[in-house]
Amino acid sequence: MKPEDWSAWIGRTETVVDTIAPRRVAALAATLDEDAAPGPGAALPPGWHWLFFNPAVRRRELGSDGHPRRGGFLPPIALPRRMWAGGRLRYDAPLTIGAEASRLSEIVKIDSKTGRSGALTFVTVRHTITEDGRRCIEEEQDIVYRSPPPPDAGAPPRSAVLEGAEWSEEIWPDTTLLFRYSALTFNGHRIHYDQAYAVHEEGYSGLVVHGPLTATLLQGLAARARPAWRLARFSFRGLAPLLADRPFRIEAGSADGRPYELTLWARGADGSAAMEGTAVFEAP
Repeated sequence: MKPEDWSAWIGRTETVVDTIAPRRVAALAATLDEDAAPGPGAALPPGWHWLFFNPAVRRRELGSDGHPRRGGFLPPIALPRRMWAGGRLRYDAPLTIGAEASRLSEIVKIDSKTGRSGALTFVTVRHTITEDGRRCIEEEQDIVYRSPPPPDAGAPPRSAVLEGAEWSEEIWPDTTLLFRYSALTFNGHRIHYDQAYAVHEEGYSGLVVHGPLTATLLQGLAARARPAWRLARFSFRGLAPLLADRPFRIEAGSADGRPYELTLWARGADGSAAMEGTAVFEAP
């Protein structure tokens, strides 16, 4: 079957204004089990901007998966499974906790193909976040829409784990962590809190840890590994789902010959790679 032509959606934009609210920052700090939260006037940590600019869609306008129904800003792609596959971020300046910021979003690419598990459509959205007219973050998000795997597909192949971790931390993603992160990001996707839906409708073996939550944890590890340097760029790619109540590790190692770069990954309970990323720093 010939793929649909989504070219008319490329170039669509929307703008959202939000306040980097201190109480929500404090709530995420508590959710991540941080001992203290940065307060008003401080810099927002990397990845924490995903708390903000999220659409407050009426319940009657949600799809069966809990996401906003297709056909708003994003194209009405009919493939039933959708997830955040990865992204690339550039941090030009910190967002200020307590300040008002604006996010301009633009659909820059739509690509349909057929993979091992069936039909796939990738949508790339560029976000530019500014504060007082100053660009703070430029980000590209890759959103993938997929057909459900065939009944006889079996388990996907495992991705090898990178070796040479110099920093490693264990994360226990209990259901409370997933619930609180969904609430803070206003994410209604049922794979994160509805066990029956996640297993029987989308084919996972449990509740799924949010991709941006894992990416936020990796950026936090990068910041702890290089506390004197500023995170300038971060890219990540999801490889396999992480599941609730199954511990995983976030790990990092130095890049050969590149002192301002770290390679990062999340390693699932079975030892395979679930997400990989790269952090690039600037010296103070």
